[in-house]
Amino acid sequence: MAIDQAFNETIDYYDGWIRKAVPGYDEMFAIAKELLPFPVDAAIEVLDLGAGTGLFSRMVLEKYPRGRFVLCDVAAKMLDVARERFQDYPGQFRYVVEDYRTFHEAGPFDLVISSLSIHHLSDEEKRELCRRVHGVLRDGGLFINVDQIKGPTQALQELYWNTWLDKARRAGASEDEIKGGIERRLAFDREATLADQLRWLEEAGFADVDCIYKNYLMGLFLGVKGTHRG
Repeated sequence: MAIDQAFNETIDYYDGWIRKAVPGYDEMFAIAKELLPFPVDAAIEVLDLGAGTGLFSRMVLEKYPRGRFVLCDVAAKMLDVARERFQDYPGQFRYVVEDYRTFHEAGPFDLVISSLSIHHLSDEEKRELCRRVHGVLRDGGLFINVDQIKGPTQALQELYWNTWLDKARRAGASEDEIKGGIERRLAFDREATLADQLRWLEEAGFADVDCIYKNYLMGLFLGVKGTHRG
């Protein structure tokens, strides 16, 4: 099964599932919003890579109601959910059904975001994407990526995995939801270590790079182009 088909099949339960599947979901995305340094009345330009149903863009919109967004995802049915979510904001959203590995958007953007998507790429594709994101950002622009982290040793990888299973169950995920998550993980996930992900951001030219928040296998990565407008 192709990745777009696999995720299109999740649209009826994805939003509920992802809150159970991401350890520290509420805190992580609250911090992501805190990182945004722009005036709240700014009509910022935002590119959302692997946007899915638009959850991350919704959080940015809550802080920047005049923002203008481009949502890109290979899964058309997930973007249909996003269209419905943002139907009250005509003119502020554009939707692109495309693989962002081949999507070339000129920009410039104030903010590029991604959530639980880039780990599907190969390491070289991740590295190249960091360079491309840096290229479409304005000076002072931010790249915020919420994504999975591979344990640097086998023992830590097993710790991450076992902890994820325990937390997902305690968050109320059903065994069917967990089974589906595991199947997608085995089929599509190509996680990278924390060190590699930070290095690729630095190599791309980002001035300020950090993993601002980490909860076992989940991390909130920040890259700032040029001078941080804070």
